[in-house]
Amino acid sequence: MSEEIDDLANEQNEQPQESITRVTGMYKDWFLDYASYVILERAVPAIEDGFKPVQRRIMHSMKDLDDGRYNKVANIVGHTMQYHPHGDASIADAMVQIGQKDLLIDTQGNWGNILTGDRAAASRYIEARLSKFALEVVYNPKITGWQSSYDGRRKEPINLPVMFPLLLAQGGEGIAVGLSTKILPHNFIELIDASVKHLNGKRFTIVPDFPTAGIADVTDYKDGLRGGKIRVRAKISQLDRNTLVITEIPFGTNTTSLIDSILKANEKGKIKIKKIDDNTAAEVEILVHLPAGISPEKTIDALYAFTSCENSISPLGCVIEDNKPLFVGVTEMLRRSTDNTVQLLKSELEIRLGEFEEQWHFASLERIFIEKRIYRDIEEEETWEGVINAIDKGLKPHIAHLKRAITQEDIERLTEIRIKRISKFDIDKAQQKIDALEDQIAQVKHHLAHLIDYAIAYFERLKKEYGKGRERKTEIRIFEDVDASKVIIRNTKLYVNRAEGFIGTSLKRDEYVGDCSDIDDIIVFTGEGKMMVTKVDSKTFIGKDIVHVAVFKKKDKRTIYNMIYRHGSKGATYVKRFSITAITRDKEYDLTKDAKGSKMWYFSANPNGEAEVVTVYLRQVGSIKKLKWDLDFAEVLIKGRNSKGNMVTKHAIKKIELKERGVSTLKPRKIWFDDTVQRLNVDDRGWLIGEFRGEDRLLVISQKGVLKTILPELTAHFEDDMIVLEKWNPKKPISAIYYNGEKELYYVKRFLIETEGKEELFISEHANSQLEIVSTDWKPVVDIEFKKERGKERKDNESVNIEEFIAIKGISALGNQLTKEKVNQISLLDPLPYEAPEETHAEDLEVVDETEVDSNSDDASEGNSAKDTTATMKPDDAEDSEDSDLDGEGQTTLF
Repeated sequence: MSEEIDDLANEQNEQPQESITRVTGMYKDWFLDYASYVILERAVPAIEDGFKPVQRRIMHSMKDLDDGRYNKVANIVGHTMQYHPHGDASIADAMVQIGQKDLLIDTQGNWGNILTGDRAAASRYIEARLSKFALEVVYNPKITGWQSSYDGRRKEPINLPVMFPLLLAQGGEGIAVGLSTKILPHNFIELIDASVKHLNGKRFTIVPDFPTAGIADVTDYKDGLRGGKIRVRAKISQLDRNTLVITEIPFGTNTTSLIDSILKANEKGKIKIKKIDDNTAAEVEILVHLPAGISPEKTIDALYAFTSCENSISPLGCVIEDNKPLFVGVTEMLRRSTDNTVQLLKSELEIRLGEFEEQWHFASLERIFIEKRIYRDIEEEETWEGVINAIDKGLKPHIAHLKRAITQEDIERLTEIRIKRISKFDIDKAQQKIDALEDQIAQVKHHLAHLIDYAIAYFERLKKEYGKGRERKTEIRIFEDVDASKVIIRNTKLYVNRAEGFIGTSLKRDEYVGDCSDIDDIIVFTGEGKMMVTKVDSKTFIGKDIVHVAVFKKKDKRTIYNMIYRHGSKGATYVKRFSITAITRDKEYDLTKDAKGSKMWYFSANPNGEAEVVTVYLRQVGSIKKLKWDLDFAEVLIKGRNSKGNMVTKHAIKKIELKERGVSTLKPRKIWFDDTVQRLNVDDRGWLIGEFRGEDRLLVISQKGVLKTILPELTAHFEDDMIVLEKWNPKKPISAIYYNGEKELYYVKRFLIETEGKEELFISEHANSQLEIVSTDWKPVVDIEFKKERGKERKDNESVNIEEFIAIKGISALGNQLTKEKVNQISLLDPLPYEAPEETHAEDLEVVDETEVDSNSDDASEGNSAKDTTATMKPDDAEDSEDSDLDGEGQTTLF
């Protein structure tokens, strides 16, 4: 028994030991294989033809099935599965995406809607066939490289010979393992123009064009490389005072997702809308209805700031070249595609040349064979070799002009000519065929010798035949950044507990300050001369004795704070004026030069730099002679917030009262209009409209005959059909000539705007009425050119002084008939000279340019004492019972 156990042990020891493979090694090999497969075979398009493998196989299958008629998509999907091993779902989805791009596939049935996001019908219900464009530019089996399909049963193309920058026209997107690609679509016509420029050795620039249209800012496109960015916006316009209409949407969205984002922003309180109507069918139409009192201009900006009406797209140009990922910009993609097209055209011409030369060669042999009756030399031959030799011998005296040697295959083809053909052989027709072939050969050789010209002509022909209806859809425009804090709807109420020193949105039992939003900053001043800016919250402690609370506006140089304070517990009293443009949030700033025991006597916040007059009262102590005088803030220079200010008095103050409200001491604000972004600005961009004071307005007139006056807010929007934008002078009449569609005559009118801020139509409401000329000159003159009527001499042009022609009437007046004659053209001439009355303003006094104010200087000079304000010292124990608060726009507070 022990021997059996020993033998069993020996047998176990003799068995080979299993080898151990570490998991890390397996992971490394298998992961790299998988990553390579996904990158090369699924996710990233090839630079040669612009197709991913599944797309290439779909196109190849459609060519296999092509008979000019529509095929069920389910049938095409099934046929494609012979080449693509990843299931029918991925094939059907890829085919729908190609079909929706409306370039390569002629579709029939419900293929979905890229505007609404609706999916295509099931593949058994929809049909497709190759478009004429695809048949022309995608296929040529003679110059196509082939490889075995995944199961070895069939041949599929390595790359299709695409002779067009297809990848840039359609765009492409994919996520592989470790990398991704996002190539944006470009305009068909612009790509052809860029290819022609490249062939001519000229520089070119291409930018995306999206099928959903919209507006795009391509400033940071960076040629489609990594790190680039495109901002895309919906096209939003004002339908009426309470309705906005979205007619184009940003790429990457659809009407469903866009409306969802608007509703979410409304729920969060960032915008305020009444309802949304989606009337989208063939074209986008989303109506956004606004509640009464909501600004349409601000709502448009809010839609861009808080919804999917504006998106940012980051392109990433990644393609496959020589079975390796290549990161390349769209300019280089187009160059390579164009150069590849030239080479494909060359290969096509060379193949065609070879075919023509072969046809010419055999046609010449056939003519010799029949014309010289060489076929009779084989009548007595009994063997095949004898026949071949006899024909070869008979041809030799006549083949000196041939371009290549005769082969046995040539002779064998001659023996296949039927007797019927020989008997009906026409020498003249044979020669005509040879001459035609020689012309074709010469033409092909000419194209090869002038290959670039041939390629340019090829691209121009594509543009002519297939470019109709493919004009640019996306408008290119530079965007101005939307300041979210300026356009957000302030639907949260802010409260303050002045005595305890708390501010917040939850203090509903305390004093109401105003409306705010959850992204606002709040600026707070206390009676000790402290200031802080903090984020809106439910409840925040600032410090006791709060004297002023407001929503803080960054970079606001026009809001000027007027302040009178006691420096320290027994120090002198100072006055200062300052603005606050930038701060560190939640940091406490001491406006009294860090003197303990300081007290604020007077404070006001003035949104347009107003300078009021206050009366200073001193306490009766000792032999003080002057106990009362006026202090005008207009005489105090605006300096930095850290300046000490000008001395008011060394003596104790009893109280300070507001005597009269002041006017702005700031210079009128210069406003420019930038045509590029269609926005107002104060940064010297575009053309200068004018200098604006607080009450000044802009006059806006559109080609539709609609005018309005608006405040020059930098957030204002302007329509594309705007024809007048200028500073409005209420005393300056507006002259207009319009065609009255109902009466079919031209009318002239002259009127003043009676209602500020109201949008009014000043031409007739008939559908055929249209504005011809509008002028804001004091004495405009027009030239009328009349039409020539049959049988009559043309009437000479007539000049009309509109001021003499018609008096100023109401804006709703019909006007006077300009002429009964038929008018060819009306032109506006130079106005007559007129000296306009000077404008007068309450602000016409010594003013300060707000751009010179340095509100953040830590070492601002303290300035000089206010004129003659010294008096005898008074006690510091002034009671607050004599203080008062004055409500108003300037938010003045007395202590």
